[in-house]
Amino acid sequence: MLPKEVEGQIGALGIASGFRNLAGLVMDLGGGSTQITWMVSQGGHIRISPMGSFSFPYGAAALSRQLSDLKKGKKKQDGEAAVARFRQEMVENFRDAYNHLQIPDSLIDKAKREGGFRIYLSGGGFRGWGYLLLYLNQSQGKHYPISIINGYTVGREQFEDTDTVKAIAKAAKDVFRVSDRRRSQVPAVAFLVNVLAEAIPHGIREAHFCQGGVREGYLFRTLPPDIREQSPLQVATMNFAPPSFLSIQELIKRAIPKPSKNLTRRFPEEFGEHVIDSFANVIFVHMFMSKETASTTALYSTSVGIMSSTHGVSHQDRARLALMLESRYRGELPPREMEFREALRSLITPEEVWWTTYLGRVGYLITRLYPSGEIDPVKPRVVFSSEWAWNLGKKKKKEGLVLTISIQKKKDDPAELKHALEENVNVIQRVGKKKHWIGKDDPWGMKVKVEVVEEGILEATE
Repeated sequence: MLPKEVEGQIGALGIASGFRNLAGLVMDLGGGSTQITWMVSQGGHIRISPMGSFSFPYGAAALSRQLSDLKKGKKKQDGEAAVARFRQEMVENFRDAYNHLQIPDSLIDKAKREGGFRIYLSGGGFRGWGYLLLYLNQSQGKHYPISIINGYTVGREQFEDTDTVKAIAKAAKDVFRVSDRRRSQVPAVAFLVNVLAEAIPHGIREAHFCQGGVREGYLFRTLPPDIREQSPLQVATMNFAPPSFLSIQELIKRAIPKPSKNLTRRFPEEFGEHVIDSFANVIFVHMFMSKETASTTALYSTSVGIMSSTHGVSHQDRARLALMLESRYRGELPPREMEFREALRSLITPEEVWWTTYLGRVGYLITRLYPSGEIDPVKPRVVFSSEWAWNLGKKKKKEGLVLTISIQKKKDDPAELKHALEENVNVIQRVGKKKHWIGKDDPWGMKVKVEVVEEGILEATE
């Protein structure tokens, strides 16, 4: 058996295994105890409190028994008074832990700026709470698209809405992944959530639910930093990577302009490079399917398909990759799948959704150019480059981007590459039409111009 403090440390590492980067408070809720600490995980390097973690006998089962015992044999008023005293004791214990954890000033300052801490939650008690919140977001007309608990995130308002969660636990006939035992512990977990809401200075901004625990933490601890920092999504998709995946990754990235000098135009920072690399890895996976099924299967691939079991992927990254893949197959969906696509789109910003569509269409063009996934590095057929522009449209007044596709100038071109490209560039340019912008009231998008030019491309020497 591990000492409670060590169990808390290793449990925190299990949480770290579920995210590429994280910074915030970390809690684990088991049956007998709960642990709290802080963690910053970035680039494979992990920092936690020098005090380890603080452990309290407030596990879901233990807390249920304690709350019951406090009321047993007492008048209602006396029982409520005993519970109130116990609650205050818990608040003071958590505040004392907070004060002794030596939380970095950077985390505290960020919590002050953003309206609270990000808190990462693991253990069966918290996961049960997460599944109940997921149930709320997948019922009564709501359609949250991903049913994987790791990476599921809710804001303060939902996380602390204990009355609604308790009502659902009591009334709902069946709740996905919530057993009768977990249901019986919901009042105790709700009690703990209310205590945390009061005890943690600056409050809780977001709650992130995690699958990782002591087992994952023990294994994660044995990995060197250079392995820890690898993107799980990128590593998992390498099994499907085409022969020239590095060249394809580079082509896609060259279709994204570098930030403008005044930074008024730039690719969204949240859209990580690892997602683009993963897209290049799986860009051919569904190409052998029929047109009727390819887009749909690609759209579901990160939530119930071939990449759904990949540990350590945020729901936002799952949405980004799925939407790029769906667009890579030109976004052909039957009507019943439109709702699922809209639900995925709701997980990221309209700007990011637009970029998934654009990059997906760039991916489509690449697969048309290189259907085998193999690119001769010595004699590339095309070179991509891109830049921002402020003189597009008929009146030369629209902002957007220009994607230039350079091909080798030849006197004799039996493959008619330039002609073939010109026939396909509209697939990309259509993304820039206003009717394809994302959002209703204030749609996000930009004009896209694709130019195919014949130039002298220097061939590399072997």
